[in-house]
Amino acid sequence: MAKLEMIDTYRYRLPKTYREGMRVDGKIYANEKLLRAITADQTLDQVANVAMLPGLVSESIAMPDAHQGYGFCIGGVAAVDPDEGVVSAGGVGFDINCGVRLLATPFDAKDIAPYVDRLLDELFKAVPCGTGKEGTRKLSGREIDDVLEHGAHWAVRNGYGEDNDLNRIEETGKLRSADASKVSDRAKQRGIKQLGTLGSGNHFLEIQVVDSLFDDEAARAFGLNKQQVVVLIHTGSRGLGHQVCTDYLDIMQRGLKKYNISLPDRQLACVPVRSEEGDGYLKAMAGAANFAFANRQMITHWTRNVFNHVMKSGDLRLVYDVAHNIAKFENYKTAKGERELLVHRKGATRAFPRNHPDVTDEYRSVGQPVLIPGSMGTSSYVLAGGENAMVESYGSTCHGAGRAMSRKKASRDITANELLKQLKQKGVKVRGASKRGLTEEQPDAYKDVESVVDVVHEAGLSRKVARLVPIGVIKG
Repeated sequence: MAKLEMIDTYRYRLPKTYREGMRVDGKIYANEKLLRAITADQTLDQVANVAMLPGLVSESIAMPDAHQGYGFCIGGVAAVDPDEGVVSAGGVGFDINCGVRLLATPFDAKDIAPYVDRLLDELFKAVPCGTGKEGTRKLSGREIDDVLEHGAHWAVRNGYGEDNDLNRIEETGKLRSADASKVSDRAKQRGIKQLGTLGSGNHFLEIQVVDSLFDDEAARAFGLNKQQVVVLIHTGSRGLGHQVCTDYLDIMQRGLKKYNISLPDRQLACVPVRSEEGDGYLKAMAGAANFAFANRQMITHWTRNVFNHVMKSGDLRLVYDVAHNIAKFENYKTAKGERELLVHRKGATRAFPRNHPDVTDEYRSVGQPVLIPGSMGTSSYVLAGGENAMVESYGSTCHGAGRAMSRKKASRDITANELLKQLKQKGVKVRGASKRGLTEEQPDAYKDVESVVDVVHEAGLSRKVARLVPIGVIKG
């Protein structure tokens, strides 16, 4: 704390003098309350360690939901020059393209109140969830390659959605650099049985209600109204993405000696972007990201089917789908002019502003939707990309509340029965695959999402559009 320099109420600098070997400063977005949580673990040290990587074009960045992770902190952003810099698997993480998808229903809270229990029961049956849970759609060897290379496009082509969905997904749900041959057989075997599943941990499917609107113009563009029922889906690439990260961490560890790269932490294992190993990782990572896009697309299909069966309408409009853990080539203005950079986002969300060419036409006048999930019983938020993000944070903002305590401690602090009672008192109904899974994800295990959102809003990285409150939760 003593070495942090306050820039303003929502920004702090971690100067290069913090630790020998830092090539650039660190920048932390936080208010005083969140900063205390950020400095309680090794987040600042991880920000400093990332600042030692070759090729960073400016600061090593931490978002207000930042906390200690593997190599990079979760909530970390780093942009590198592809010709001089490195790519790090730890800068993306194990759950590649863990992301969030928002569906808008034609119903309001009073319409759905009598049906919440039935919807939850049928969704819990239709969407497999929990550790190692298998999906109902088993893939052949040829099909898994198709999913890896075509993502949500494969799902829509096979009847799991609508063509209009694709324009409302980051990168239209398909990273075109993906190459299935760069994904190991072990990773493919783990993915073949898990497409269309929710998983465990902090992943969820929630029925929510639009509680407040902050930006009427953006809300209209996104098709959101007060008291409207929406569905938020949070999941990623499952065991396939985990295996891709594991495989390439081993490759990158071996590459450190080959490329004479010295690191303060071996969890930051990396290779040059323009190396054979770097190219292989980026193509495999893109494949895992595509798997995650297809995964959320299939869960959307099952969700529409359930609403059609229970509510007699499956007309659930996809508002948007954003990735969290990903590395992508994007164009930014730098001191050396406009350049293509490789942006690592680990526990951070893309937040492109108004008039950005990569924002789909129907949202371009207001900016890209940004989806910030809460923590089972707390609010979630819809934001829109802010102009400052392009100048300060490489088009990035926060991704959620961020953990405040370990899963072990969280599960010791409350019993499942006590948690369910508390949530029921708040008007939240829950279906869970395991009692431990519920207690590990209790709301108090996370930072205050309201504070996190306030920081990015006030810093201009993204702006508040709508607040969503949960009425029904499905957890793995």
